[in-house]
Amino acid sequence: MQSLIALLGRQDSPTDGIQDYCEFLGRALERRSVQLTIVRVDWMKKGWARAFIDLWRWSKEWRGSWIILQYTALAWSARGFPFGALAALVVLRWRGARCAVMLHEPRQISGARWVDRIRGACQSYVVRELYRNAEKIIFADSLETIGWLPKDDSKAVCIPIGSNISEADPIEIQASNSHNALRTVVVFCVTGPPHSQDEVADIALATQGALAGGAHFRLIFVGRGTIEAEEEITRAFHDVPVEVRVMGVVPRTTLSDILARSDAMLCVRGALFPTRGSAIAGIAAGLPIVGYRGPETHFPITEGGTELVEYRDSAALGLALRRVLLDDDLRRRLKEKSLQAHLAYFSWDRIAERFWEELSNG
Repeated sequence: MQSLIALLGRQDSPTDGIQDYCEFLGRALERRSVQLTIVRVDWMKKGWARAFIDLWRWSKEWRGSWIILQYTALAWSARGFPFGALAALVVLRWRGARCAVMLHEPRQISGARWVDRIRGACQSYVVRELYRNAEKIIFADSLETIGWLPKDDSKAVCIPIGSNISEADPIEIQASNSHNALRTVVVFCVTGPPHSQDEVADIALATQGALAGGAHFRLIFVGRGTIEAEEEITRAFHDVPVEVRVMGVVPRTTLSDILARSDAMLCVRGALFPTRGSAIAGIAAGLPIVGYRGPETHFPITEGGTELVEYRDSAALGLALRRVLLDDDLRRRLKEKSLQAHLAYFSWDRIAERFWEELSNG
C-alpha cells in the first residue's frame, strides 16, 4: 500500500474542519490502496520547542515520502502570524521529504486596524513562501482567482474540498425529501457577532417575503453559531408565522439526516464561494442552495444547484426561496444539478483520485 502523510497544526474546537477533511480524504484514499496518516504539530499543548523536536524526530523516517502540510493561519499561530508553517516546511525539506501544501486559506485575513494590516502582510508573505518552497501547491479555489500566482505556474492545482458530513446515497436523498407535506429550509451555521445580526435579519426578511408569496415551510438552524444566536433568532422571528427550530451543533449522523430530509438550504454567510463547507454539505445532500453571489462566487461551487441573488438583497432572496419551494420542477432540477456537481467535483472519491493523480505524477 502506498502512503501519504497529512501534517496539521493545532486542533480547532469544538469541531475541527481540517481534521474532518483529512479523515474523509484518508478513507477515500484507502479505497485506492493509499494510506493517509495524520500527524499533528501540537504546538498549542506542547509549546513550539517540544512540538518541533517531535517533528524533527518523526520526520527522520519521511525521506522521499509525500507530506501534505495543511495550512490555515490560526492552525500555525495563536494570533494569525503563521510563521510556524514555514518552520515546519523547512524541517520537512531538511529531512528530504517531498512537500505539498494544501492552502485552505490562500488569502490574508483582512481588517481595518493597523495590527490587522500587519497580520495580513505576514500571512501573504507566508503563503507565497510556502508556494515557493513546496513541490506542489493545492488550492480549493479556481486557480484563475488566485491573483498572485505566476502566469507560467506549473506546480499549482485546484482540488475542491468535500463535505465533512457523511455522503448519503442519492436514492435515499430523493426518498427522504420527496414526500414532505411541509417544506423544510435548513440554515447550516451562523457567523459569530456582530455578523450574526445581519445574517439573522436577512433570513427573517427573506422568510417573510417567501411566506407572503404563498410558500409554507419550517426553518431549522443547525451547526456552529446557531445556539449562540438563539436570542437574536427568537427576536427576529417573534411575529413571523413560521416554525423555527434552533438545534446547535449536532452529531454528524443527525446532521446528515436533517440535510437529507430538507428541501432547500439558505446560505447568507456572505457571498457563496468554493470553500464554503456548509454549502458543499448541502450540495452533497442534493439540496438547492439559495444565497448571495459576489466576486468570489465561481467554479466549481457554481456547478451546484444554486439560486443566487446580489449580496444583502433580502427581498430578492425571499423571491428566490419562494421560487424554489413552490416550483416543483425547478426544485427537482436544482437537486439533480447539486447531485451531479457532487459526483463530478466534491465527492471524496473524486477528490482522492485527483490527489493521487497529482502526487503520483509529480
